Amino acid sequence: MEVPEKLLKFKIHLFVALAFALFIFSLVCHAPRFVDVIAYFWPLLVSTALFLVAAVVFGRTSPPAAEVPAEKAAEGILEFVAGQLEPVEAEVDTKAEDSHESEQTM
Repeated sequence: MEVPEKLLKFKIHLFVALAFALFIFSLVCHAPRFVDVIAYFWPLLVSTALFLVAAVVFGRTSPPAAEVPAEKAAEGILEFVAGQLEPVEAEVDTKAEDSHESEQTM
């Protein structure tokens, strides 16, 4: 008589454990095989591996950057982006306008 009372005390825990076991069992039965997943994603995996290898190779073979303070490293780019562009004056081609006007008068 004592066992059923303890089972009733832990009925929520038993239900959660049973639900979790059923979930894991269904996941194992219905999930694709690991080889199928690798077969589907092999181009992505290979390209990612090649990119990482290239990044490591370029990181090791590139010359070290000059010792430039962090404030001055991007100063030129910031000036270019934040600065105002100088107005561009259009050059008028007088010969083209003259030939265009002479064609209209004919």
